[in-house]
Amino acid sequence: MASPTHRRSRARRRTALFSAAAVAAAGLAAVPFVTSASAAVELARQTLPANDGWAAAGSGTTGGAKADAAHVFTVTNRAELAKALGSGSDTAPRIIRVKGLIDANGGSTCADYAAGTGYSLDAYLKAYDPAVWGRSKKPSGTQENARKAAAAKQAKNIVFRVPSNTTLVGVPGTGAGIKGGSVAVQNADNVIIRNLTLSATEDCFPQWDPTDGSKGEWNSAYDSVTLRGATHVWADHNTFTDAPLYDSALKSYFGRKYQVHDGALDITNGSDLVTVERNVFHSHDKTMLIGSSDTDSVGKLRVTLHHNVFRGITQRAPLARLGRIHLYNNHYDTTKLNGYAHGYSVNARAKAQIVAEHNAWTLSSDRKVSQLLSGDGTGAVAGRGNTVNGTVTDVVAAYNASSSKKLKTTVNWTPTLTAGLQTSAASLPAELARTAGAGLLTEQGTVRP
Repeated sequence: MASPTHRRSRARRRTALFSAAAVAAAGLAAVPFVTSASAAVELARQTLPANDGWAAAGSGTTGGAKADAAHVFTVTNRAELAKALGSGSDTAPRIIRVKGLIDANGGSTCADYAAGTGYSLDAYLKAYDPAVWGRSKKPSGTQENARKAAAAKQAKNIVFRVPSNTTLVGVPGTGAGIKGGSVAVQNADNVIIRNLTLSATEDCFPQWDPTDGSKGEWNSAYDSVTLRGATHVWADHNTFTDAPLYDSALKSYFGRKYQVHDGALDITNGSDLVTVERNVFHSHDKTMLIGSSDTDSVGKLRVTLHHNVFRGITQRAPLARLGRIHLYNNHYDTTKLNGYAHGYSVNARAKAQIVAEHNAWTLSSDRKVSQLLSGDGTGAVAGRGNTVNGTVTDVVAAYNASSSKKLKTTVNWTPTLTAGLQTSAASLPAELARTAGAGLLTEQGTVRP
């Protein structure tokens, strides 16, 4: 995989990571990933450090680090991005540098997508009004077919399929990001996504489902980043947000919110060996799903989340099923933001095995410690060293004391891929405010001062 030179560089970097963690344990702010070794390799060719979460297992995650000159692209618009990604069957290592903010819709509007399909929202509402259609079956027929046709036109524009051995990275200092797009890593291996703002992922044509829950729901189709059957994925220093259209501004039909947003980063359909670090997730409802159903792939869904920030997040940070998930050194802020009120942070379901250690919660006055976690009575959360407003708190015990669907408190595995783990959460809120999210990395992979 890596050359001997790269292996020596990784060893030096790993030493620096553990040294930084020791400094943090002493109560000092640390930036574990900023080292002289990392600065020796340009941002676009950097690889996941050794031991840095589940994505470091096995062959590790190198993305497009070995790309030749013919497979290095700088893109500034939707068409260039689509061309650089290729057909999907070409898995030669590639680097795609996103310069500036790309509009995934390319100027097309919802009306443009609907044109020629026969779809109109008014006609759809009339056809599937529960007073007419009922609540026992999903929509079908002329208007539902028209909705699907319009949705297919939008998907053709905004879904970007990432092949194996790809690094997708924002060019520092350019406000790099993708607006209105859905980055899809499906049945692909060895992918890196870094330094991008992923915003305003909106479905023009949500589907009404009267059978979803007791009152029905409007369901949208696109995540900002979706992993399906993906392996060895590293998502680092990105920002995920619904901005500028927040849920509070959405209309309601049939008594339910006309929801145009889905997930921020969903990891499903047997995805495995994923590391999500130093990202910011803000102003979003259903943020991160790990496992699409209670029957998703057993033995996979191994995911690490560390040094991320979750603020203005309603739920699913994450919601996990079946997998082995390690959460460490994340900061959760339950303060309401842009209309997004906190529901819960972490949900363990369907026998999920979560280790949550040394995370920091900033608890707003309207929330309780018992509301930080959730579960269905089958999932497990082994917690230690977590803090609430600076005080070490047993968040699992607090949840279990108030819920009939109690979380199990022991897991059947022990994390070993824990680079940069800080054994004190005290400095995390201040540290991550400076070091997490998009737009901070330089061309050398260090954080801007």
